[in-house]
Amino acid sequence: MAADEQILRRAPSMTRLFARAGLAALPGASALPLAGGGGGSVPERALVLSAQRVDRDRLAAYDRVCGFDLSDVLPPTYPHMLAFPLQLALMTSGSFPVPAIGLVHIANRIDQRRPILASERLSLRVAATALEPHPRGRQFTLRSEAWVGAEKVWAEESVHLARGRGDEGAPTPDAPPDSSGLAQAAVWRLPGDLGRRYGAVSGDLNPIHVHPLTARLLGFPSAIAHGMWTKARCLAQLGRELPGGFTVQVAFRKPILLPARVVYAEGRPGPDAGGPADGPLAFGVRDARTGAVHLDGLLTPA
Repeated sequence: MAADEQILRRAPSMTRLFARAGLAALPGASALPLAGGGGGSVPERALVLSAQRVDRDRLAAYDRVCGFDLSDVLPPTYPHMLAFPLQLALMTSGSFPVPAIGLVHIANRIDQRRPILASERLSLRVAATALEPHPRGRQFTLRSEAWVGAEKVWAEESVHLARGRGDEGAPTPDAPPDSSGLAQAAVWRLPGDLGRRYGAVSGDLNPIHVHPLTARLLGFPSAIAHGMWTKARCLAQLGRELPGGFTVQVAFRKPILLPARVVYAEGRPGPDAGGPADGPLAFGVRDARTGAVHLDGLLTPA
């Protein structure tokens, strides 16, 4: 059944959404009407935001923190940032069945149909799938779309895990090839304040990213890098080699504890040769000291 659409006049306030998310993380808060995590099932509802202008200053700040060249073309991950307030609004609604704080982003897939210009107005639509079993709990997918007029130019699927009692026989999301054997292409030094810097631009101020103390309260030894920053940084590494249309999927394997020194690697998953426009390209990020894999990725030209 098609989801009911709710048209929003403006993007939701990220400050209010994270306050609501924090409230839902408190013991017993699911009984409160304004806290998420108390519903029985994912609501069949889509949030829509129409004809949004791109803020050029924010775009430039995003380019800088993620490593993209300054350009009038949006980075492939930029629409995710525009859709994120709608995603968080869905996950913090009183009818959503799991709290937003504590969810683990385990996979992300972006289909970019064509380059998107900063001068184009984007309409955004976000909906969530039903909860499904996972070996480590329950999972659901946030499906986001960006439209220019009647043309869908971008789509995303973000898979999130609510940890808990799982089903060992449950399927897991499709994963890119193992990147541990790929050739090193670059080394990145990630500062301890990277989470705060990316959060200030993106609005994603999840406490696991912004400070070591708040990260420890949620079970991490230090603040961790945003998964979508890591994906964006990989695509920025490819730079002008990116084709006009493509699919790029990643699996987030192990959190990057900040500060960090990591290796970016890339290579062909099969016998194909040539540049990224000639065939699929596998890539990954791993710890420079231990070799532990943080991200596996696959770029496939349209």
